[in-house]
Amino acid sequence: MTIDLSPLKTGRIAVIGDIMLDRYWHGDTARISPEAPVPVVRLKDTEERPGGAANVALNTAHLGAKTLLVGLVGNDEQSQILEQSLAKSGVECDLIKLDGQHTITKLRVMSRAQQLIRLDTENGFTLDSNLPLLNAAKAAADQSDVVILSDYDKGTLRPILSELLDHCEQTNKPVLVDPKGGDFSIYRKATLLTPNMSEFETVAGKTSSEEDLTEKAQSLIDYLELDALLITRSEKGMSLFGKDKPFHLPAQVREVFDVTGAGDTVIATLAAGIACGMKQTDAVRLANLAAGIVVGKRGTAFVSIEELQKAQQAQQSSHPLGVTTEPSLLKAVKIAKVHGETIVMTNGCFDILHAGHVYYLEQAKKLGDRLIVAVNDDDSVKRLKGPSRPVNTLANRMQVLAGLRSVDWVVPFSEDTPARLIEAVLPDKLIKGGDYKPQDIAGYQAVVGNGGEVLVTEVVEGCSTSTIIKSIKDQNGS
Repeated sequence: MTIDLSPLKTGRIAVIGDIMLDRYWHGDTARISPEAPVPVVRLKDTEERPGGAANVALNTAHLGAKTLLVGLVGNDEQSQILEQSLAKSGVECDLIKLDGQHTITKLRVMSRAQQLIRLDTENGFTLDSNLPLLNAAKAAADQSDVVILSDYDKGTLRPILSELLDHCEQTNKPVLVDPKGGDFSIYRKATLLTPNMSEFETVAGKTSSEEDLTEKAQSLIDYLELDALLITRSEKGMSLFGKDKPFHLPAQVREVFDVTGAGDTVIATLAAGIACGMKQTDAVRLANLAAGIVVGKRGTAFVSIEELQKAQQAQQSSHPLGVTTEPSLLKAVKIAKVHGETIVMTNGCFDILHAGHVYYLEQAKKLGDRLIVAVNDDDSVKRLKGPSRPVNTLANRMQVLAGLRSVDWVVPFSEDTPARLIEAVLPDKLIKGGDYKPQDIAGYQAVVGNGGEVLVTEVVEGCSTSTIIKSIKDQNGS
């Protein structure tokens, strides 16, 4: 499915957390120092990028969301560099500047795309009072649709965390947390946490299977009173746990250059989607796409709407829509399932397409991401409806169905029922209109046995192909 990205620009996001400056010194190495067994780097250029919570804010801003950043910095050159850089990207900053203290800075010396050494400047922050930071954080939350807490365990969030979470709960503000450390109880009553697998297992214990992962995730959700938990799993993609059944997405396959800041991009994209009212699963899909893009870049980086659009187009071209054959359909369904899309399937003769059909198919499409319509071929229709049917040929019936916005794939079958085709596709949801009992619908056992659902929907009264044919005959006096 293609997700509309234009609403991303309507969201308002507050990013509160540990702010850093990432510095990179680049140069060539051609010899070892005579003073010590270390490479000599001939410095060529330098670059400075916002890091930590500032990188999260940079990501949300580049997705079009109105972004406000709150955190602690020193009253120094590094904080000025951060403010100038963030302002260029449209991030509004409310930074608490502390005299005589240093902005957290990480200096990486790079040569031939390899990091030789990292030098950190961080002495912790000493506050006379937490009140200015807490007030700034509350004010930012009040102005936003979603709050991101970017916790790198550097001392910004912990002193104000409990009061800030209480305030967000009272004002009904969703709070997304990128957690740190071995005690997640400090994030109780947040909306959603985004730990990586290592962080999750540090808290919940090692997992032995997918079932064990699901059980431990649900236990953590219940214990912390969360709405959901999104676990990033490196090469295994990411998994969303919450009120509905687990939602798994495989990693987007691409060459990995650097995973630095990938977690920042995930939570930023997720928040941008939720802030504009997007379905949680769609926001997770975008976050997964964004993660696949950002790991192909070096250092802390961000993803643009244009890059997300191109990634979606690449996915779309991998399984073209419309009239298709069974082998092509099975390939397309496999790809769609890999992308975490919900497959809905229905079937019928669809001899003369009418308003009842259109309504029924639109309702079916609302139940998932992709809708397959399986159509009886001409001989099959004759056996079911009599020698005077079909009125329209299979090719014409399929072409008209493919023109409906609700329909993704149209595929023919030659048997009296589509049971064999349904068993091959194994949709997540099988739909039939009328007064059927679910267990009497062709394909019921295969779909339910695979963990799917079989549903019966109402049809529009007075709309049927037989009624239309009778009306035409009556008008013609035949």
